[in-house]
Amino acid sequence: MSHLKNDRFIRALLKQPVDQTPVWMMRQAGRYLPEYKATRAKAGDFLTLCKTPELATEVTIQPLDRYPLDAAILFSDILTIPDAMNLGLYFSEGEGPKFSNPIKSQADVDKLFVPDMTEELGYVMAAVNMIHRELDGRVPLIGFTGSPWTLATYMVEGGSSKDFGKVKGMMYDQPKMMHQILDVLAKTIIQYLNAQIEHGAEAVMIFDTWGGALSTRDYKDFSLNYMQQIVEGLNREKDGKKIPVIMFTKGGSQWLEAQADIGVDALGLDWTIDIGEARKRVGDKVALQGNMDPCVLYSTPERIREEVATILKSYGNGTGHVFNLGHGIHQHIDPENAGAFINAVHELSEPYHSK
Repeated sequence: MSHLKNDRFIRALLKQPVDQTPVWMMRQAGRYLPEYKATRAKAGDFLTLCKTPELATEVTIQPLDRYPLDAAILFSDILTIPDAMNLGLYFSEGEGPKFSNPIKSQADVDKLFVPDMTEELGYVMAAVNMIHRELDGRVPLIGFTGSPWTLATYMVEGGSSKDFGKVKGMMYDQPKMMHQILDVLAKTIIQYLNAQIEHGAEAVMIFDTWGGALSTRDYKDFSLNYMQQIVEGLNREKDGKKIPVIMFTKGGSQWLEAQADIGVDALGLDWTIDIGEARKRVGDKVALQGNMDPCVLYSTPERIREEVATILKSYGNGTGHVFNLGHGIHQHIDPENAGAFINAVHELSEPYHSK
């Protein structure tokens, strides 16, 4: 493994001292950047961009060439796994992801299988490999996956959903069937993340985008329980270095204590909770990642600095904070404002890390 020239992100996740609070942005390789749009046009469509390692590498590195970010995140999609299970993923213009073969019956569930990481998902590993080589230790590379519950919502709904009627209907009416889906997904994700680690990911993140749609009891049974199984199945060390694990349930801050107990190194926070309060609640158990509302980036550099200062102050002194947005950066945000955000984090955080 190449030696990391900037390991601030890894150190903060492991609650080791840092000189400045590290920062990266969810969806940092994305449509707000003109250079991303150019590569996306060259690819022709989104899935080709994901499935062509050279292009995935190019867009992963674009934001790092523009900003002094402290981490790179693999450019891919959470739906690579259901796609590899033959559910027929496609993207319709302006409508987001759709599946031509969603899960409707027990027969569909029985057909699910753990895809081969070198065959069906080989293109993801090729991208991880290539990005890791290109980065050459500049910053750590984050690998990622969707959570079992989040992937199941797309697989049963057949695409995005506002009310989750089909997937929750199945969960309440046929819980055994739902657990069978989640079980195959958890087994797959363990292999998927371990393969990413093997190919060069230096940290991994589980995105539980739709966990917040569940009741407390159902969150624990149908989401958190499976994420815990995944965390327990991961290789947490490679070449003598620790591989930190971050878990993020959007809309899930009411369950922070339970999340901190599953063995992850860090929890992602959305913007609906005060980070200082979150820190009090989890104590020294985990690091925290977040949590500025992405919409602050629609304002001015001055206002962005104020917001950064507020969040840093709320978190307080010491390590264990990775600055991020509370969700992905929006496509219509001015790249200059993203730059102002990143610079503000580095500059304003220094006093919180003085010896």
